[in-house]
Amino acid sequence: MGPMAEEPFFHQLLAGEDFAAGDQFATTMRNHVYVIGDGATREAVLVDPAYDVPAILGWLGEADLRLSGVLATHYHADHVGGDIFGEHIQGLVDLLELADVPVHVQKDEVPWVAEMTGAPVSSLVAHGDGDVVQVGSLGVRLLHTPGHTPGSQCFVAGDNLVTGDTLFIDGCGRTDLPGADPDEMYTSLQRLASLPGRLVLWPGHHYSPAASAPLEAVKRTNPVLARMSREEWLRLFT
Repeated sequence: MGPMAEEPFFHQLLAGEDFAAGDQFATTMRNHVYVIGDGATREAVLVDPAYDVPAILGWLGEADLRLSGVLATHYHADHVGGDIFGEHIQGLVDLLELADVPVHVQKDEVPWVAEMTGAPVSSLVAHGDGDVVQVGSLGVRLLHTPGHTPGSQCFVAGDNLVTGDTLFIDGCGRTDLPGADPDEMYTSLQRLASLPGRLVLWPGHHYSPAASAPLEAVKRTNPVLARMSREEWLRLFT
């Protein structure tokens, strides 16, 4: 759906191409930023704005959109800003200097996001599983999906499922990093696998040839979603 439609819309941006062009680290990491909004009210939220915040906000301005908030999938610097692999990445702090908007974070992730990014806790809105963030007339449902990090969350907006680093088109997020838990990841993946197959999966990174895929197809082809016991999954994927 295009950003100029007079209806709910959804748009995917790719680091290193749609913004942060020429940034080798952004190009290598291949992060996605998402724009979710209401075409009638022109309200929009950003999912995981990082790398080149002015360019991302510039994209919104060109599309005649008003930023009303940020949704954070998890605390890692390539999604919300901070330092990683000796690189400093723009993120929430830079955005909050330019736009006074709430940052919607899963409640277990608040201290992690604050420490990683330096964003003030007063700007972070803590959410529980199943909460809905309203963007104009569009409700975005928040799903707590721990495993990659304690407060990883996915978002359902219409027929779109944004999965951050919990689930990719091929594979899933790492479970060997601080705050990760393979057992919780199994539970989260099983939950995502139970969602309607009509949903379109939009991952946090462009790691596959396709930028998105129907969840029904991902269920058939992604081995981390194969029907197996918890013990089998842990043996194979951790």
